[in-house]
Amino acid sequence: MSTGDGLGLEGRRTPIELGADEFREIGHQLIDDVADLLASMRERPLATGESPEQVRALLESDQSLPNEGTDAATLLRQATDLLVDHSIYNAHPRFFGYITAGAAPIGILGDLLASAINQNVGSWSLSPMATEIEAQTVRWISELVGFPTGGGGVLVSGGNVANMLGFWAARASRVGWDVREHGMRAKGARDLRVYGSKGMHTWIQKAADLSGIGAGSIRWVDTDQEGRIDIRALRAQIEADVAADAVPMMVVGTGGSVSTGVVDPLPELRELCDEYGAWFHVDGAYGAFAVAASAAPPELRGIALADSVAVDPHKWLYAPLEAGCTLVRDPDALLAAFSYRPEYYHFPDGVQNFFEHGIQNSRGFRALKVWLVLRHAGRDGYRRMIDQDIALASRFHAIAAGHPELEAFTHALSITTYRFVPADLSARAKEEPVSAYLDTLNETLLGRIEKSGRAFVSNAVLDGTFVLRMCIVNFRTSLEDVEALADITAELGRAVDQELRPEALR
Repeated sequence: MSTGDGLGLEGRRTPIELGADEFREIGHQLIDDVADLLASMRERPLATGESPEQVRALLESDQSLPNEGTDAATLLRQATDLLVDHSIYNAHPRFFGYITAGAAPIGILGDLLASAINQNVGSWSLSPMATEIEAQTVRWISELVGFPTGGGGVLVSGGNVANMLGFWAARASRVGWDVREHGMRAKGARDLRVYGSKGMHTWIQKAADLSGIGAGSIRWVDTDQEGRIDIRALRAQIEADVAADAVPMMVVGTGGSVSTGVVDPLPELRELCDEYGAWFHVDGAYGAFAVAASAAPPELRGIALADSVAVDPHKWLYAPLEAGCTLVRDPDALLAAFSYRPEYYHFPDGVQNFFEHGIQNSRGFRALKVWLVLRHAGRDGYRRMIDQDIALASRFHAIAAGHPELEAFTHALSITTYRFVPADLSARAKEEPVSAYLDTLNETLLGRIEKSGRAFVSNAVLDGTFVLRMCIVNFRTSLEDVEALADITAELGRAVDQELRPEALR
């Protein structure tokens, strides 16, 4: 057969191959650049304040895909410069915004190694060592948060998916018909109901939507003065639904809310679930790992009582994105929710095949970076780091409470809420015109802090009041950083007040 077809099949060389020496040279340069970035993180602006138009211009985002390729060393240099000089650094010690940790260095290297080995951790036969590392990682996570180690679990992308897997496990377990085969229109099907506090994360809406039971099946339960789910209101809602012949499928307890860090009364929720036959799920994406710390609220240990738990190693385990995890008490619960075995899959029995435990068939080796950081720090290392994060947020609450221009609101786990209040308006803060102005002032201040590049905070709304929110899940943050945040907030707050304050309030 002729091979003179012009395709270059003999002695094939492709444009994406790199020789060992070239790979080594540009790889070493990249490692040097990353090491320099990490070493200089504290001195760098946290954010550039660039507009979307400026970022797109730097990227030349409107250019077409080039016909010819680019030299690998040049290309990696360009990509490094774009990202290093035009990113928001969640690894910066003064990033107090969303619950995203800076990546532990060993986790960064783990991602490189995982990409090099490039295992598809869907079946054991395709990834024997990687599968066993993931299984061990799941067990270690269970141990760290006090969850029974005889159950099951799987690593996923993050909190949304981790919670959704618990939701689908509940759906498969708690209905009285084959919902996977016949859906919600099966003969004898009944309305399903899920329950959570009004402060619960929006993942529950996605899960109810995608599962077919509909977002209208969610019962948003009132909270008490501390922001925890109101047990009496929950019981009343369940009883009303049971009287209407609906199935109380699932109750979600929050193990650290994203707004304030508050923890629901998890042991009481377990008792209520047992009474009504509901699945008990805990959204511990943020707060679950605080169980390992001495400062953990006692209610958080109720995680051990759940049927399923969602946790995020890329939050308080400081693993690189993406890394979430679903834990289930019943080792067969995820299989019952997700397993199909088509004839074109010939995988061995008696081993873990993770494609049967979630929504992915092709799965990257995200467990390696988590496994590495767990081994690098150990249980005692995490206990110290999480205790320190909580203590720093508590210290900031005390600083804000004693500051003449700051007002402290809530503190729970490693989240503190506060706001800037000009000293001469403090005594009038509850008056309607002043209250409305303070909301506007702090909302503008939020953006000003970010654009300054000196710190990064987010916000919450508490009983209708707009407040600033600082959260610490950062092993680089120190006391000087939280002290600086108070000074930065007051300094920029005064400047914004000078610009915005109406004459009527002067």
